[in-house]
Amino acid sequence: MIRLLVFLAVLAAAAFGLSWIADRPGEIVLTWQDTTIKTSLLVGLAGICALAFLVSLGWAIFRFVFSMPSLLSLASKARRRNKGLAALSRGMIAAGSGDARQARRSADEAARHLPGEPLALLLKAQAAQLSGDRPSAEAAFNSMLERPETRLLGLRGLHVEARRRGDDAAAHDYAAQAHRIAPVPWAGQAVLEHRTAQSDWEAALATVEANLSARTIDRKLANRQRAVLQTAIALDKAQAEPEMALQLARDALKAAPGLVPAAVLAGRILVRRGDIRKASKLLEAAWIEGPHPDIARVYLDARPGDSTTDRLTRARTLARSKPNHPETLMMLARAGLDTRDFAAAREAMHPLVEGDARPTARMCLLMAQMEETEHGASGHVREWLARASRAPRDPAWIADGVVSDTWAPVSPVSGRLDAFEWLSPAQQLNAPLVDWQPAEMAAPEPGQALIAHEDQASLPGPAKMPETETLPARIAEAAKVTARTTAPDSPHRKTPPRLAAPVIFPYPAAPDDPGPLQSENSASDEAAAATGGQRRFGFIQRD
Repeated sequence: MIRLLVFLAVLAAAAFGLSWIADRPGEIVLTWQDTTIKTSLLVGLAGICALAFLVSLGWAIFRFVFSMPSLLSLASKARRRNKGLAALSRGMIAAGSGDARQARRSADEAARHLPGEPLALLLKAQAAQLSGDRPSAEAAFNSMLERPETRLLGLRGLHVEARRRGDDAAAHDYAAQAHRIAPVPWAGQAVLEHRTAQSDWEAALATVEANLSARTIDRKLANRQRAVLQTAIALDKAQAEPEMALQLARDALKAAPGLVPAAVLAGRILVRRGDIRKASKLLEAAWIEGPHPDIARVYLDARPGDSTTDRLTRARTLARSKPNHPETLMMLARAGLDTRDFAAAREAMHPLVEGDARPTARMCLLMAQMEETEHGASGHVREWLARASRAPRDPAWIADGVVSDTWAPVSPVSGRLDAFEWLSPAQQLNAPLVDWQPAEMAAPEPGQALIAHEDQASLPGPAKMPETETLPARIAEAAKVTARTTAPDSPHRKTPPRLAAPVIFPYPAAPDDPGPLQSENSASDEAAAATGGQRRFGFIQRD
């Protein structure tokens, strides 16, 4: 719309000028030697305009003729550039699809048509990496260092190649150069990993602050990394400078409240200093974030002179915040066992071992210790020990597939900061599920039997006789099978066949069992049998 208005305004001005000249006629006289040319003003102006047009047209033709070689050169360069760009496109697509041969061919063509082009150098390096030609890739990346716009790209490529060949010093040098040029995330992370691998926690903490200032990491990640590094420094200074270690651990807990090592270290230092109240509050706050056996251990041991009853009271106090967590229940069971309050211990362990629960190895060992402490060496003890050998593994500190009993700031495999997590180790995918049959009594009565199996270790625990088959019938059937397979004319005398049912051998008592228990447990078993119930894993269950 504006252009139309401008055009109309120019047209109106031209019309007004022509009408103004027409209203004021005049003559133009040109005398050249003996020739005189006389014309009107309008015709003279028209002649001047035509002459100017012819002069400009002639000059344009003159310039075109003399600039034809340069025009031909420009056209050739344009064709070469188009071919180079097409080769770059083909090469990038081939590199992305994994076609190393086509990528190498396209890289050579692009380098021929576009010498010095950054994308051509990048394609050459990628093609060399794809084909496994590391020297050519490093040569391409070194060529990028000569140009300011590709220097960071070259340093990144050289850093990657140095990491691949295991040259950590060269990789750190390239990353440090890139970190000085610009705050790129990969360089900051590489410098941080190198300093943590060298256990230079102070320098690593400064690197985290620099990365946060450059906004290459967010504040949440920076707080977590800062807390881990402060905990690492505090662990190193815990013996020589406990006050500084305590302050660092507290700062770490402010940045990452769920960091268990910082809470445990701060609690131990406070306990050692005699400040039990502050230590208890700190550990209780950490327990709310995530229950952990180390926190429970420090919390219960805060007062060395406490009796077992006092420890049970403290355990119940700590359990209020997370009453149904497995670690809480095991802590209560352990404290009850130390107090010999077996009812409280069994009540705490009930949700972990009964019903559809699948207890871990530590839970099974705790139940075995509970059975042994209360009833002695009974069949239930062997049952829980057998279950512990096949139970799922308990949570542990895991980093890059490495399981550790203690926490560490970095992974021993990759050197990654804050790699350890409190997780359950991976279980065997094809592990058979064992159908556990509970023992009816704590010890076998005289006349009962133990099962002799081909692989006794594979049995989950004391077996239970089928209710539809009596013990004398099983013994008689076993005797018949034994006589048939040991007869002189039997074809199976040397290689007896595998029996479908286990062979029964009667014993007056288990070889490693003290026999029937004469304790309060026996009375409870008799009471359970009289009322129609049975004892299952130390608990009375009724039909």
